[in-house]
Amino acid sequence: MLMFWIQFVLVLGAVLIGIRRGGVSLGLIGGLGVSLLVLGFRSAPSEPPIAVMLIILAVVTASATLQVAGGLDYLVQLTERMLRAHPKYVTILAPLSTFLLTVCCGTGHAVYALLPVISDVALKTGIRPERPMAISSVASQMGITASPVAAAVTFFLGFAAKAGYPVTLVDIIMVTMPAGVLGVLAAAAWSFNRGKDLDKDQEFQARLEDPDFRNTLNANVTTLDQKISTTAKLSVLLFFAGVGSIILLASFPELLPLDHKGKAVAMTTVVQFVMLAFGAFIMFAGNVKAKDIAHSSVFTAGMIAVVSIFGIAWMSDTFISANKGYLIETIGTMVKTAPWTFAIATFCISAFVKSQAATLAITLPLGLALGLPVPLLLGLMPASYAYFFFAFYPSDLAAINMDRTGTTRIGKYLLNHSFMIPGLIGVSTSTVIAYIISRFMF
Repeated sequence: MLMFWIQFVLVLGAVLIGIRRGGVSLGLIGGLGVSLLVLGFRSAPSEPPIAVMLIILAVVTASATLQVAGGLDYLVQLTERMLRAHPKYVTILAPLSTFLLTVCCGTGHAVYALLPVISDVALKTGIRPERPMAISSVASQMGITASPVAAAVTFFLGFAAKAGYPVTLVDIIMVTMPAGVLGVLAAAAWSFNRGKDLDKDQEFQARLEDPDFRNTLNANVTTLDQKISTTAKLSVLLFFAGVGSIILLASFPELLPLDHKGKAVAMTTVVQFVMLAFGAFIMFAGNVKAKDIAHSSVFTAGMIAVVSIFGIAWMSDTFISANKGYLIETIGTMVKTAPWTFAIATFCISAFVKSQAATLAITLPLGLALGLPVPLLLGLMPASYAYFFFAFYPSDLAAINMDRTGTTRIGKYLLNHSFMIPGLIGVSTSTVIAYIISRFMF
């Protein structure tokens, strides 16, 4: 028992230090944790998540190529046209747009270019920008668990395959997509009348007396004047073709070739070569330079995620494997009696770990060790997003900075920020719905 708690403090300390230092440090310190567990406590090292890392590498490389080719700019422009055509419904349409943008691209980082547009549409329509901005940032991250090419989804797919349970990519999306959409709609509905209207907000009206502030509000923010090349539009079609190919092969496994054991090639492998192939198609079609791909923001963020998952998943799996018996004995009964409590544990971990894939890398092996079935873990998957809780994620900070009115903000008491209630409503609603859907499906 004593050794368990010592190791637990070691693992928790490694996670907190990694989060504090940011970037790839979570992966590096996770590797240090593995070294201490193996060499210091003589624990047997588990297998590093190689397959998952390769999937993320392939998807991120294809997404980064799409970005450099101008495909993300084209998607943002299409979304802006829709928002400006229906400005009164920006609080509903904006979060649905950011959610679907993440679903399509597999990364929430595509939202940055859209946030200033959302703020501008709201301001010029007389709508308090906090209403669509906060939920749009939250929705962009909720879309990760519903994207067939997101790291969290592909991690779950690899995890289920390793656990020997036949969960397909289509199964995952059938659970998380409707749950995510309904969660976003619930949070958006609450946001529709949040806060005071700008003409009744005394703080905002006082700031209007500053001419510099008024000039800031009058600035024109749009992507509609940006010329989109034909190759940029073609890159979007090619990327969607890649995603569609993966879904098609997942839906009809008889189309897959057989491996040397006579079994259909695993979807975890299919995702890798299909996304790399379509990334190459985009590169050729758009004449994209390789160095530009490596220097893109999507590629940088993706590589940080790979290193983080490498270290943190390896460390947590090693810790869980070494203490499996004790964990089952102490908390197994409680979790089996009230399985929903595992969603709370997942949520709490995600509040500190700024990655849903990294959160699942920590919690899923633990859930399996506790005897929770894979379908149940799938139903609790939306609970892996909670890093809105402290509002330190880049999309939240971007939403604060891009709201020129200052209505989207972190409150005086740190936790009373603009993202708290929309996040709690969205995640809790989507988790409950995903849990119900998974119970009916399996």
